[in-house]
Amino acid sequence: MKERLSSMLKSMIIAFSTYSKIPMPIVEWEEDSMKYSMCFFPLVGAVVGFCCLCLYGGLHFIGVGQILTAAILTALPLLLTGGIHMDGFLDTMDAKSSYKPREEKLKILKDPHTGAFAVMHCALYLLLSFGLFSEISGKTIPFAALGYVYSRILSGLSVVTLKKAKGDGMAAVSANAAAKNVKWILVLELFACAAGFLVLDILRGGFCILAGLLCLLYYRNMAYRIFGGITGDLAGYFLQVCELAVLAVAAVADYVITLSI
Repeated sequence: MKERLSSMLKSMIIAFSTYSKIPMPIVEWEEDSMKYSMCFFPLVGAVVGFCCLCLYGGLHFIGVGQILTAAILTALPLLLTGGIHMDGFLDTMDAKSSYKPREEKLKILKDPHTGAFAVMHCALYLLLSFGLFSEISGKTIPFAALGYVYSRILSGLSVVTLKKAKGDGMAAVSANAAAKNVKWILVLELFACAAGFLVLDILRGGFCILAGLLCLLYYRNMAYRIFGGITGDLAGYFLQVCELAVLAVAAVADYVITLSI
């Protein structure tokens, strides 16, 4: 029992060490511990979401304006994660926008240089994120915060279930190391997260759940059609798109509901 708890703790540390900039103790990356690190991936999102809620509440309490609050909340995920998922988003946008053969696109994903398309889409993404956060209220910020967990659950599920474009890279390593029941643990986390959305508000929560699932469907079809499968960069791309989609739903849901009444 003690060894199992120690292994789970190491798995959590590996997850945070890989997918965040939050300081963690140094542990040996053993195969047994790596198997379950993906199960703790959503916990990274929970920390980001919790910090998002605390920051929003604190800034609102001391009277900081909506514009500065939106700017800080836009920067927060990048500061906490080190931009690991944004890096995948940018690499994917460079590859997608190149209109080259599949093999060349896969090479672009591995290219450490940043292209013009990546810069333009980074600016567009951050601008949209900033604008959406400026429309967030105290009533809707919990949906955006929970979106950080939701996007990581779906991204983790994609890594352990979808076809890989190549046999190496982050996605392939994570999938190969994962035990079969990791998928089912993530499914349980998905149901728990969906329940959280619905407890907050059935209508708004339902829209957030639907937005994430539609992003997952698009991501799967796009990855298979253009790249022949998923990669670690594509998983990061999906996570960023899913976060933005949930944020968009959280920001505009009140307007849609008001118009429909």
